[in-house]
Amino acid sequence: MNAYDPRPLMSSSTPRTFDVEALWPLCLDIVRQRRSAGAPPPPVLLPLEGWNDEAVELLALLDPLLDRPPQGAPWVIGQLGQSLDGCIATRGGDSNYVNGAQVLLHLHRLRALCDAVIVGAGTVAIDNPQLTTRRVAGEHPVRVVLDPALRLPPSLRVFTDRQAPTLLACDAAREAEAARRVGADQVLGVPGLVNAEGTMDLHALLAALERRGLHVLFVEGGGITVSRFIAQGCMNRLHLSVAPVLIGGGRPGLLLPPRTAMRDCPRPASRVFRMGADVLWDLDLRGPG
Repeated sequence: MNAYDPRPLMSSSTPRTFDVEALWPLCLDIVRQRRSAGAPPPPVLLPLEGWNDEAVELLALLDPLLDRPPQGAPWVIGQLGQSLDGCIATRGGDSNYVNGAQVLLHLHRLRALCDAVIVGAGTVAIDNPQLTTRRVAGEHPVRVVLDPALRLPPSLRVFTDRQAPTLLACDAAREAEAARRVGADQVLGVPGLVNAEGTMDLHALLAALERRGLHVLFVEGGGITVSRFIAQGCMNRLHLSVAPVLIGGGRPGLLLPPRTAMRDCPRPASRVFRMGADVLWDLDLRGPG
């Protein structure tokens, strides 16, 4: 597990059992040290006997993310919430809310622990999200909106509220046009983002974000964007939250290239965590590192 010395918390004037409320500031401290480009925290493991079961489980879930080095290649975690029948929204696009309150809280924690949150144009058009950490303590991530076709109106909250830095990601060939729409400071022109067939090269995007100093990335949605990251081998981990609800004929979640034989279907290493009535699958898509 990630290294952090919690002994300052363990004085005679404090309880001997610590909860998630005590753990969360330590998680944020680990992220601050990583972002400072300094040395990682010293290798002192959290003494599990000092924490209650909920805190131990949360640390186990977040540890792969917390354990990222200060520098290095981009590391990507995705999140998708879906119904038992694999839908992320109704046919009309209503997704408020597929999952319960604990999964929503977890989503905000992921935002706080990552350098940037990435969303597709479709999600922004439907939800007009803020993509902030308003439900938890922690810094807002840089908001990266994938809109190579420049179809989003500049009046959306991510472009106007100035709560957090926003980058509209488009091909470098359309950077000037995007700057006229939302301002040059909110545009990330990526060389080679869109190929001749109109497909986004997400490796080019990750390289551009790395040049900006954004190394730990959170792909929040929607289903098409998460699926593209997985299909192009650009996602390390996926948190797939399944709610006990049947939508029927709704918008599907993951849409991956088909396989003809079961033996060829990926079976990523996985762990399961309960979040209220929902079940979160923690899927390791790339293996160690």
